[in-house]
Amino acid sequence: MSLIGMERGDLASLVDRGVAQRRLAILGAGSWGTALALILADNAHRVCLWARNPEHAEALRRERENRRYLPGFPLPLNIEITSCLEEALTETEGVIFAVPSDAVRSVAESIRPLLPPSAFVLSATKGLEEGTGFRMSQVLMEVIPQVEKRLAVLSGPNLAVEMARGVPTATVVAAFYEETARHIQQVFAQQAVPTFRVYTSADVVGVELGGAVKNAIAIGIGVCDALGYGDNARAAFMTRGLMETIRLGRAQGAKAETFSGLSGVGDLIATAHSRLSRNYRVGYGIGQGKALEEVLREIGQVAEGVPTTRVLCDLARRYGVEMPLSQALHRLLFEGFSPEEIIRNLMLRPLKSEGASCGLETC
Repeated sequence: MSLIGMERGDLASLVDRGVAQRRLAILGAGSWGTALALILADNAHRVCLWARNPEHAEALRRERENRRYLPGFPLPLNIEITSCLEEALTETEGVIFAVPSDAVRSVAESIRPLLPPSAFVLSATKGLEEGTGFRMSQVLMEVIPQVEKRLAVLSGPNLAVEMARGVPTATVVAAFYEETARHIQQVFAQQAVPTFRVYTSADVVGVELGGAVKNAIAIGIGVCDALGYGDNARAAFMTRGLMETIRLGRAQGAKAETFSGLSGVGDLIATAHSRLSRNYRVGYGIGQGKALEEVLREIGQVAEGVPTTRVLCDLARRYGVEMPLSQALHRLLFEGFSPEEIIRNLMLRPLKSEGASCGLETC
């Protein structure tokens, strides 16, 4: 039995232990938003889980379980369900974005007139906006400029199913203002059921990019596994993919050491090694010879690595950063190249040195 399973929903005992209750809104009722709702509900907070689709919201209320996206985990009574943004944001102390990256802008525009002036905003969405190349914090600050001091991002090796099961998990909250990061850290700090540990960071750019780019790398790992290439190819793809992430991050002002932490290599390991990862499953399906559209249809949920790959190639050109793995994935996903072709082309690239300066700039 998981640690969470021992006491989930026992709100009264948590209140007796002095755990402060807050009203929090989670925007997005997929697997990720639901897992975050369960974590916060276990810490005695009153959580309002917003689903864009009214039918989905009604099913959640009726069944008290997210049977579509995260089946098998009952929703405790301190999780409210709504499809009304005004209801979700009424008197909320914090708003957590868990919608797909292509919905963040429109949802932010909708909540702008409803957002309480003191509420923090936390982006838990791991992706990049197509067209602008913006990270989610950039999207939110453009739409709601006044939120900068209360804005943070969350990223780390956080598979939704494992979080819901109560598997010990660690993550990172990064903010431009230290007090905001520490405040959100306390919101998530679990006292009765300590299975979700939160670290803080001041490197918003690095934390966001680590969480976004690893999704694209995981697609490549899935391809390698489907082709039966083994651990050598897996290790090479992960390592060189991480170096691409660092190069792009440094070009945008991130700290290289951030990518050695939970939101960088940690998230990459979890996503690239787990069959629970949607992005890994995309790559695995393509490696089996399936079309991208077929694979996405089978998964039935958003795989952020697909649009992220398109954005990465644009960012590489914009910042003058060499990202051969991202370009190879772009050819695979959008240009009709076969998995065997892209692997061969990568192996035949001009020979280089893996020196320290080379690894961070032009390797």
